[in-house]
Amino acid sequence: MKTIKDKDIYCLIGNPVSKSLSPTIHNSYFELIGENSIYFTFEIKEEKLELILEAFKILNVKGFNVTIPHKITIINYLDEVSEDVKVLGAVNTVRNLNGKLIGFNTDGKGFLKSLEMEKIGIKDKTILVLGAGGAANAISVSLAMEGVKSIIIANRTISKAETLSDRISSYFPKIEVKYDSLKLENVNKKEVDMIVNCTSVGMYPNQTESPIDIEGFKENLIVYDIIYKPKKTRLLQLAEFKGYKTVNGISMLINQGLCSQEIWLGKKDLFFLENFEKIRRILKNYIE
Repeated sequence: MKTIKDKDIYCLIGNPVSKSLSPTIHNSYFELIGENSIYFTFEIKEEKLELILEAFKILNVKGFNVTIPHKITIINYLDEVSEDVKVLGAVNTVRNLNGKLIGFNTDGKGFLKSLEMEKIGIKDKTILVLGAGGAANAISVSLAMEGVKSIIIANRTISKAETLSDRISSYFPKIEVKYDSLKLENVNKKEVDMIVNCTSVGMYPNQTESPIDIEGFKENLIVYDIIYKPKKTRLLQLAEFKGYKTVNGISMLINQGLCSQEIWLGKKDLFFLENFEKIRRILKNYIE
């Protein structure tokens, strides 16, 4: 019988991580492809981040995912980052390559793949992005790269929304970028084609809350919440009641996870869609 010490170790770091489905996704994937590896979660506080990364090198942790609140600050402690991270300003995947920690970002790729699966077109559309953290960075830049008409960044701390807005504008000067607070006092809701929630409002322990007031938007609005647990956040419940098309974060989670695996293993998954469907079926037992 194989023991843990015989396996390659991968993990997720963040705070909180206790409700994460990442271990189920990655351990299921390792089983599907016959890889002798195991995936854990580690709840890491900000002040311990640098120390933990040094420990990962010593322990030869092969790779790990990064979630709230470390996606941006972790860049300061990595040995190298990919070109897309330099634009995105956030990391969600790290590969340990012979003691060198290299940062990547698969959030944007996972998000765009999920839109493709849902047959949602975003070219020339106006998108309202809620939040200004790591996921919002990756998704906003990915939206800009896909040729949206306009992006509105709304965040509880308006200075962070302004910083992200300036970042997008500097790389994509042809795209109109605005920013506001989550009160949306300066947003023309009738112009918004899609909302993407990148905040943690709606997940444990704030399941009963919505990041914004859903009233006043156009009839054919699309509401995408990157939260995947619960399956229907308060925001999505309110949107469904209004008759809007809704998408939760499960397909993005699986897609970005499979993209992370390609980075760690150093090769393309030739059965990506097939493995996606197998994992999605497995996750049905874990999502409420």
